[in-house]
Amino acid sequence: MRVLLDANALMMPFQFQVDLFTELASLIGAYEPCILSEVRDELRGLSRGRGSGGSAARAALRLAEQCREVESGYEEGSVDERINRFARDHGCMVVTSDRTLRNALLSAGVPVITLKQQKRLELLRR
Repeated sequence: MRVLLDANALMMPFQFQVDLFTELASLIGAYEPCILSEVRDELRGLSRGRGSGGSAARAALRLAEQCREVESGYEEGSVDERINRFARDHGCMVVTSDRTLRNALLSAGVPVITLKQQKRLELLRR
């Protein structure tokens, strides 16, 4: 199963001390972690910031190296819109804690893995 991670998913381990890849394996079994190239670009921008957000983004960039980077192939739309479209077109699950993206994905019938109570991951389906 291909699992698409957004920027805040990759920052979860550093903001909430969640072992992202172990939790995913425990929750869904075998999977292939993927990120869109746009997500890597987003993390690069965030990593230039100061404070805990910038630090988490820099660490997330290192974590992203363990993921397969894929090109969305879409020229228009925000990163979240591209994630949504890619997930629908390629049958991916998405890991995010972004409420707006989560709701859009669920409305489109895409399974979402999100952080519950800042402690563990849970799988949501429509």
